Amino acid sequence: MNTEVKQILTTDGIPLEISLKKAERANKIKAFLLVAPLLLFLLITYIFPIGEMLTRSVDDKMITNMLPKTFKAMKNWDEQELPSEEVFASFLADYRILIEAKTQGKVAQRLNKEKNGFNSILKILIREMKNFEEGNTKKQIIAVHKRFGDVSYWRAIKRTAPPYSIGKYLKAVDMVIDENGDIVKVEEGRRIYTQLWLRTLEVAFFVTLFCFLMGYPIAHLLATIPMKYSNLLMICVLLPFWTSLLVRTASWMILLQQQGLVNDFFVMIGLVADDNRPEMMYNKVGTYVAMSQILLPFMVLPLYSVMKTVSPNLMRAGKSLGGTPFVSFWKIYFPLTTSGIGAGSLLVFILAVGYYITPELVGGASGKLISNSIAYHMKQTLDWSFASAMGLMLLVGVMAIYWIYNKLVGIDNIKLG
Repeated sequence: MNTEVKQILTTDGIPLEISLKKAERANKIKAFLLVAPLLLFLLITYIFPIGEMLTRSVDDKMITNMLPKTFKAMKNWDEQELPSEEVFASFLADYRILIEAKTQGKVAQRLNKEKNGFNSILKILIREMKNFEEGNTKKQIIAVHKRFGDVSYWRAIKRTAPPYSIGKYLKAVDMVIDENGDIVKVEEGRRIYTQLWLRTLEVAFFVTLFCFLMGYPIAHLLATIPMKYSNLLMICVLLPFWTSLLVRTASWMILLQQQGLVNDFFVMIGLVADDNRPEMMYNKVGTYVAMSQILLPFMVLPLYSVMKTVSPNLMRAGKSLGGTPFVSFWKIYFPLTTSGIGAGSLLVFILAVGYYITPELVGGASGKLISNSIAYHMKQTLDWSFASAMGLMLLVGVMAIYWIYNKLVGIDNIKLG
């Protein structure tokens, strides 16, 4: 009995199985080509910049590249006593090359961050090294300034030898690697970044809370009133999006200043004395007020989209079963809107954590957030490595918040409309 299965062929004489695989492969290629522009866009505008930030935040090769002979001579130095004559001579040779290339300033600034006082003694060295004689380099450099005879300054140079370092991340949480290689807290008077992180989280939390307290009743009103009035009020909610963020922030600066309309109103109704007007600008108060108003639509819209799907008959049913309006609301209506609350709160919190313009203009010294510090180091100090480290920490923090929310609530329960 012949049990051989006859192979099915296409009209072209190709086995059907092979033809189907070719068609499937062609469809996959077409699908990939369709999404390729979007993938390329994400790689260029998102993935590559984040990768560049990560590389820049740990990159510490500048000193290694500028003082190659010095680090080669320091390789076997035990760091207990002053380095040998070879190290001093190699350092002088490297520094002469930097002076000719006019790049010695970068080395001085970097070493000064590692050990205070480096910048000044290197400037003195530039003036005195013109008179140096051949040989006995160690003695001549130490004679320039007594700090060159301090072993801690040479240890500071060697600490910059590794091409990659977590020093920027430690600095962002007010920590540093000491001379013994231990991670320690910086002096009390120099701890500013931990306070900035805590302030950022505090402001983001309270802004989210204020937006929820104001946005929930607004969204409930929009969802329950007739459509013709609801559409009109929705335009009022969306109106801020049609105005520049800078203009809105400047408007709050005019309203909240001590001679502004808000203070004038308080004085008019007798709430405060004219000579005792409260300060609502350049502090946390101004930051809370301005950010809450600007981010309020991001809370209202998710809440409204969820509330619109809740049938009003449910509240009537609760009341008919003996529940008071509050009990019916709390037991029936509120739980059905938790997905909108989660979406709005997560959206507002993430936006508030990274906010920059409003705290910069109305926050003052006590109202600025970590994003303002990132911008400062990008524009003023030009310490892009440190700014990249703080930016990545902020990104990781936002991703951690997203992950925690997903574990506790579930990201599938978020509804944006």
